[in-house]
Amino acid sequence: MVVQTNETETDRRAEPTPAARPSNGARVLCRALQREGVRVIFGYPGGAVIPLYDVLPEFDIHHVLVRHEQGAAHAADGYARATGRPGVCLATSGPGATNLVTGIATAMLDSIPLVAITGQVPQAVIGTDAFQEIDITGITLPITKHNFVVRRVADIGPTIQQAFHLATTGRPGPVLVDVPKDVLLAEGELAPPEPVQLLGYRPTIVPHRRQIRRAAEVLRAAQRPLILAGHGILISGATEELVRFAERTQIPVGLTLLGIGGFPGSHPLCLGMVGMHGFAHANRAIHEADVIVGIGMRFDDRVTGRVSEFAPRAQIIHIDIDPAEIGKNVETAVPVVGDAREALLALLDELEPLRHDDWLAQIASWRKRPASGPVAPTGELAPQYVVERLHALTEGRAIVTTDVGQHQMWAAQFYTCDIPHQWITSGGLGTMGFGVPAAMGVALGRPDAEVWAVVGDGGVQMTMFEFGTIVQERAPVHIAIINNGYLGMVRQWQELFHNRNYSETPISSPDYMLIAQAYGIPGRRVTRPEEVDDAIRWARSIDGPTLLEFVVNQEENVYPMIPSGGSIRDMIEEEA
Repeated sequence: MVVQTNETETDRRAEPTPAARPSNGARVLCRALQREGVRVIFGYPGGAVIPLYDVLPEFDIHHVLVRHEQGAAHAADGYARATGRPGVCLATSGPGATNLVTGIATAMLDSIPLVAITGQVPQAVIGTDAFQEIDITGITLPITKHNFVVRRVADIGPTIQQAFHLATTGRPGPVLVDVPKDVLLAEGELAPPEPVQLLGYRPTIVPHRRQIRRAAEVLRAAQRPLILAGHGILISGATEELVRFAERTQIPVGLTLLGIGGFPGSHPLCLGMVGMHGFAHANRAIHEADVIVGIGMRFDDRVTGRVSEFAPRAQIIHIDIDPAEIGKNVETAVPVVGDAREALLALLDELEPLRHDDWLAQIASWRKRPASGPVAPTGELAPQYVVERLHALTEGRAIVTTDVGQHQMWAAQFYTCDIPHQWITSGGLGTMGFGVPAAMGVALGRPDAEVWAVVGDGGVQMTMFEFGTIVQERAPVHIAIINNGYLGMVRQWQELFHNRNYSETPISSPDYMLIAQAYGIPGRRVTRPEEVDDAIRWARSIDGPTLLEFVVNQEENVYPMIPSGGSIRDMIEEEA
């Protein structure tokens, strides 16, 4: 039997208000996060972080309950890429912490400001193989910019300050903060903020003027110059400066996969994506250039191919905020260490207008987009057509996230991006399963934006449990599954280089319409070209998450393609 009574003033005073409760490490941590401007955290509770979850409702921080900690890391990553603010994820000790690892590594290789907070077993039992004890700082040492173990409540405030400073300055990256449970429970107060002084950490922001002058001299003498713009353009907010620089010097611009959106894709000087699946004319421009200005990019293997044959006629000017990247992969004639925006401003001060009419005309004669059409030669729906129509119907203004594989390359080729931070994908690590949780983070960070997750039938099955989080958060994410029944990119390699030995690449899918129904997401399946536009318009008319499954040609390939370790001489432009 339940006895109902009237609450008295004495009863209410017996339960302290949040402000009156004694301050402990958990509250100090929440206050420290608020002080850094954190308003959203992606996480999953567990034993070591129960004290933190106990006090979290007292604070103006929205916690997003993901379905797996990997989803928390990817969502925080997507949030950071779309907003420019650091993403924050939270996990308990042991498996909770290790489940973050793939997302942390993704952020590390793509230079994303991420702060991962993990719980740890009490200090008294560290080293005893206690329940859910793991050395997460040791595990993540190679994949974080830095990591910390907090030993005292008094250290929480300064540590969080340092973590956010490191994550967001210089070359951004993930930082992990491990907090033992006894520290969360111990009483203490938040230390007042102080200027962050980290011994030996002094990123060079403004480049050396002498190096800028050397770069300008090389560019004045160039006949066939080319700019390769990477993610650093977006990180530094240098899009406007890059446009001004390219227009003043009349130098064409090629984009890395992560540089897409850093220079307007529809600009006459834009060559589009370069590299393994870049446009043929862009790769030919690299091969024929006599000067290449690499800005905020790493000259990684997906851009260079066989390094000994990369840009054989070109002097390299390399501009990057991380001195460790300069000269790491290609020989550099003029190294420039500094922020991309600052370097471009300095070059604009140094250089007068230039012209390269013959060079631009030569590149124009090479221009050819990869073949596309509504129907593949087999009569099935062409995946490229789906992306083209998505671009047309969204007027090229949606934020697009992807997984990794063929669909990612088709999206990069056919969804032309003119807006910074509208192209969000896993580059360096190539993480399947990234697209759906990243889109969720984007939608929560940018509620004003239209968000599409373009994913494959392989990648989506890795993280589609986050459909539940998307529904619970009412996040308006439109999910477009490009379903070809294969792990498509691996199948393409097997077709071209392994005698069509499709070993373990055919993959079955659940009935995505039933999955959508189970989660309460409106869904449609599309199998014919004439259904594409109507389906996309229908999805866009719904205020909330939707799911579209596009059943496409199973053996469609991505072209152009430079085989791994090959050069432009090995480029395959179309089906043989």
